[in-house]
Amino acid sequence: MNNTDLDCLGLLCPLPVIKLAKLLPTIDIGDTITVLADDPAAATDIPAWCRLRSQELVTADAPRFVVRRLS
Repeated sequence: MNNTDLDCLGLLCPLPVIKLAKLLPTIDIGDTITVLADDPAAATDIPAWCRLRSQELVTADAPRFVVRRLS
């Protein structure tokens, strides 16, 4: 399994989720993306996006969010 880092520090909602959505299809199923996002909305937006897109939120310790691609 591989991990890809996505630096969204300083970006405001909805940019971290948009960047995550664009990057996800480029990684293999089972791999993870570590999103660094310091916008307070990311703590709500990223978990909600994972639920809506049926992806696994591995950890959500703001400003670090780890998302595993499931499909």
